[in-house]
Amino acid sequence: PILYSYFRSSCSWRVRIALALKGISYDLVPVNLVKDGGQQFSAEFKAVNPMQQVPALKIDGITLSQSLAIIHYLEDTRPNPRLLPQDPKKRAQTRMIADHIASGIQPLQNLSVLKKMGEKKTEWAQNCIASGFQVLEQILQHTAGRYCVGDEVSMADLCLVPQVFNAERFEVNMGPYPTITRINKALLELEAFKVSHPSRQPDTPAELRA
Repeated sequence: PILYSYFRSSCSWRVRIALALKGISYDLVPVNLVKDGGQQFSAEFKAVNPMQQVPALKIDGITLSQSLAIIHYLEDTRPNPRLLPQDPKKRAQTRMIADHIASGIQPLQNLSVLKKMGEKKTEWAQNCIASGFQVLEQILQHTAGRYCVGDEVSMADLCLVPQVFNAERFEVNMGPYPTITRINKALLELEAFKVSHPSRQPDTPAELRA
């Protein structure tokens, strides 16, 4: 497999966690979203992913984009360890939380949106994340065990950790979100979350390395 990734992309990080959890080795091709006006806009990368976004994963003779679609494919083809609970209610809760983050928070504060916000980009990002986290905190109070849904790592957790990382980057006050904070701390102790961390990628700038 070949993963096209950017060290700080939260969507790329979700996929890196899934690959690490499932023990899938891969080659990483860095796509710098800032350098040269954004390497994702190159003709070479557009041929890989016409949406000009990371991640993209070449695997089993196909190329997939969209982090959740990639994770679903890995789940279908390499089911161990499981990232979607077997119980239909917990499975639905997992998807709900993953979608809440991947559709309801992350796109509002990603690079292409922030560029358009100019000087207000930090304030905008903080507001988008805080309003999403207020809802997420309430949801997790009903679904969480050790992790987002019960005591097993799920797709929801793969979305949570990169989003908290973004929140901390934008200096969002995490005080009102004790459940999110607790789960994030527990997940960051797991090896798959450590090895996939933005501070430990081949394309991580020297000053940001762990």
